[in-house]
Formats: sequence, structure tokens, C-alpha cells
Amino acid sequence: MSTFRIALANIRFPATPEESVTSAEHAIGQAAIERAGIICFPECFIPGYRAVGKAVPPADPVFLERAWSVVASAAAKANLAVVLGTERVVDGALLITALVINQDGTIAGFQDKVQLDPSEEGTYRPGSGRRIFQTGPLTFGVAICHEGWRYPETVRWAVRHGAHIVFHPHFHEADPGGYVPSTFADPANSFHEKAALCRAAENTCFFATVNCASAGSATTSAVVRPDGTLLSYQPYGKPGLLIADIDFTEATGLLAARCQTV
Repeated sequence: MSTFRIALANIRFPATPEESVTSAEHAIGQAAIERAGIICFPECFIPGYRAVGKAVPPADPVFLERAWSVVASAAAKANLAVVLGTERVVDGALLITALVINQDGTIAGFQDKVQLDPSEEGTYRPGSGRRIFQTGPLTFGVAICHEGWRYPETVRWAVRHGAHIVFHPHFHEADPGGYVPSTFADPANSFHEKAALCRAAENTCFFATVNCASAGSATTSAVVRPDGTLLSYQPYGKPGLLIADIDFTEATGLLAARCQTV
């Protein structure tokens, strides 16, 4: 068995951009104590997702560069890789992205969000292109929130290019009048968590989805096996790290490879 320990930072939405950085540092330190090889944060955790009702200051490239440097230093100290949900400014446009940091604190690169939710189009611009990343023996991709839920090809692309696991940083708080689940993928709940099961099963890969901890949310952080069964999930609304050991040899990518494009 070839196991790799992952950590999902199911922590509270930061009150300020500065708090997002200190919270990320703390989570990385905790993941190191748990002997994880990689940690993934929710969508736009630094500086905070620009949702309705969230007082996130205007985009500040100088702050972002400084924040990324602090997180990179924490990654190097902890000797683990980081998938950091964040944002970046490219040619004057604000993009949702995931910054991938290597175990030694060097920057591996970005995976921008390519498929935006319609509600995001007034704030963000879509990125372009997809890539995979490597940390030790683990190959992984990133599909951010909406694109992972609704666009299966974003996950399939990564698996067809060798990914054992696809990380899925997302942001989802309570929906007014929505069902509040207590178990993962409850049939009475929204489609979102069922989609996580499908992304793993239809591609024979691991799928790791990570959300902020918040009361009443319809989704939580979870890890799904390549056969579409649930490996583990974080109790709803409970902040903390979800730690999981995955046997990445189970992620054969068989069904992704057999998919014929049309």
C-alpha cells in the first residue's frame, strides 16, 4: 500500500485579510504536527471570498504578494505542500485562483478558476488553461468550486494527465431556507455533495473537497475514494483539519482514460 496523508483546512471564514494569513499559518503548523504531506484551503481563503455580506477590502496585489510569502515560509518550515485558495490580479483583472506551494516553500504555480458561477462575473474574470502538480509521489490537480461541481471535464482533464487526486477548494455558506444536513450527501440536501461522489467515481480518482466551517452550510469538507464511496468528512460547522490517508495506487484513472471525447 502506498499511502499519502492529506489535510483539508475546514476552518472559519477570516474576519480580515490579516486574519486569513495568520489562520493559514496556524493550520499549516497543525498539519505538520499531524504529519500531513499537503494541505488544501477553501476557495479564496486569502484574503476571503468576496461573497454578498462579506466585508473584504478591495484587491491589493501588494498584500497578496506579502501573504503568499508568509504562507510559503510556513510551508517550508512545516515541510509540506500547500494548495492555497486565493485571488490574483492579472492585467488589471481579478482572478480566483489556487496557489500551489512546494514543500520547500518554492512556488509551483497557479491554477486559475476557468469556469465562473454567473454570480461571480461582476467581480472576477475567468482564467484559462489547466495544469497538474506534483509533491513527492502524489500527482494532483485543482478544480475550484463551481467548475468542479458543474463541469466534470475540469476533473477529468487532471486525471487524464496523471492526477491521483483532485483538490476542490470551494466556498458555500447556508442557503436561506435551505436544508441543513448532518450527514454527507444527505438525499434531502442539494446536489453539490453528490457531485463530489460522481467526480471521483466517473474518473477513478480521489476527490477532496474543502469548505470553510460555518453554521448551516449545505456542504462540508470531505474525501471521496476512486470508487465513489466516502472515505471521511468533517462534521458540519465544526472548525478543524480533516486528515485522511489515501492509497494513491487505488487512483488508476481507468474510467477517465476510457472516456471518448465527442
